[in-house]
Amino acid sequence: MGADIDIGATAAGAPATLDLEELLATRLLVQGNSGSGKSHLLRRLLEQSAGRVQQIVIDPEGDYVSLAARYGHIVLDAAECAHELATIAARARQHRVSVVLNLEGLDVDGQLRAASVFLNALFECERDYWFPALVVVDEAQLFAPAAAADASDDARRASLAAMTNLMCRGRKRGLAGVIATQRLAKLAKNVAAEASNFLMGRTFLDIDMARAADLLGMERRQAEAFRDLQRGAFIGLGPAIARRPLRIAVGAVETADRGAAPRLMPLPEAAGPEDLQDLLFARMEEPAPPRRPRPPRADSAQTILERIDRGAPAPFVAAPAPELSDEEREAAIEAIIAQMAADAGAAFQPAATLHRDFLVRCRIRRLGPHAPDVAAFAERMTVERARRAYPDGVEADEWMRAIDVARRLPRDLLGVYLLIGRAALAGEPCPMDDEIARFFGSHSPGRARRALGQLEQIEAIVTRSDAPNRRVIALPDLDRETALARVEAET
Repeated sequence: MGADIDIGATAAGAPATLDLEELLATRLLVQGNSGSGKSHLLRRLLEQSAGRVQQIVIDPEGDYVSLAARYGHIVLDAAECAHELATIAARARQHRVSVVLNLEGLDVDGQLRAASVFLNALFECERDYWFPALVVVDEAQLFAPAAAADASDDARRASLAAMTNLMCRGRKRGLAGVIATQRLAKLAKNVAAEASNFLMGRTFLDIDMARAADLLGMERRQAEAFRDLQRGAFIGLGPAIARRPLRIAVGAVETADRGAAPRLMPLPEAAGPEDLQDLLFARMEEPAPPRRPRPPRADSAQTILERIDRGAPAPFVAAPAPELSDEEREAAIEAIIAQMAADAGAAFQPAATLHRDFLVRCRIRRLGPHAPDVAAFAERMTVERARRAYPDGVEADEWMRAIDVARRLPRDLLGVYLLIGRAALAGEPCPMDDEIARFFGSHSPGRARRALGQLEQIEAIVTRSDAPNRRVIALPDLDRETALARVEAET
């Protein structure tokens, strides 16, 4: 099963895809004025990813309840099961059941309170149930407003806190937030700022166009492009979409959208004003026209809990994790570490933060609970980053010997030794001080010089100069030395 899902077509007519695994490791923000096609885009995303990942939809207008008939989502009427929302959310995570939380029967305060209770329960579930899930929140400006709104302060604060947890801290719990808003200016900045992927649709206000351009890395003069977008067209950017702004036309959907824009239809014909007046002022004792049949009553909370516990219907629940040998699992972990080490900014992130990202990626690929701990992960990341610094010309046996030597050194010197050792094994000059500093997450060449001094003090390396302002570093345990290199000018 591939990780890419089809969301439409690019301006050149090529398929526009979204990397589902990358989306689960990051977050998505969708913006567009009313009628721009946000709900259509979210529906397309949900339809294309149904059956591949658990989906949880916070639906303020009841637009997504039609997913139940086609894809088996369980619809929760918040007005009917308000007291059981936390229990239902916890069981939905446990059994990996896709649900739609329908809030249309509640007032504004009730919607915010119900959403906060449900999101908090998803966030606070037991660690054993931190499975990957898409959490889609339509009209996110209602639940994370930038300023005081019509709701009470208590409800607004509770909802904003839940949305902040989802976007800021949800990733390590497997919760990938997908939020849509009519205006970026209406959405709380600390919620919007956590998104790594963006799909920006049609908007007309200068402040929203400028902010959308800033998020996509576009120049201000290019912001006018958002005003010219057609309905259903978006400009996307992010690790799950594209590395450069990409115009996308969203494809068709299979389920009905209750929130679709109304269309023109002919007015009823009448013989004259008198007939119209008779229609309005007919005698009240005449029988009223038959009412449209009411939709069936929503399932009770107990029925929903029983359905979740039975796991039916469940065409959307992911298949059991594949049986992997130790070699296959290790190869998959190595691939994840290599992918993360390729990020130039990895050196400047704390090991704990990178490890949380690593665990999320392992859960996405369903590699089981035996992932390396923080210390082992940090060491493997350091080894991989040193290997990538000089990828060619090094024998595997020699590299393993360098790793064995480095492991006997103090932990904070392991990376510097491996970087220099890799350069020596590859026959390359010693990296400059600023390059060494960047390797372990610093912009200070002084820190690099101090690390080299410590290595020389414990006789792990020997520095010598073959010519003025040129140095060579020898590694006695490896019987190797770097090529000539120019020393940086002292500042």
